[in-house]
Amino acid sequence: MAASAQELGVNISAAARQGVSDAVRAAMAAADRDAYRQHPESADTFWTEAEAWVQS
Repeated sequence: MAASAQELGVNISAAARQGVSDAVRAAMAAADRDAYRQHPESADTFWTEAEAWVQS
């Protein structure tokens, strides 16, 4: 694969850097999704109560 990349003029360092960057971004997104599933947001009644107070 390295020989093919070299023949095609692919910058292996840049390609590797991009691959690692993509993998890290995907892993971070997966970790965020997992964290949200474990600790989902709950309804915040403060805003409903605040709106009701303003209307009265």
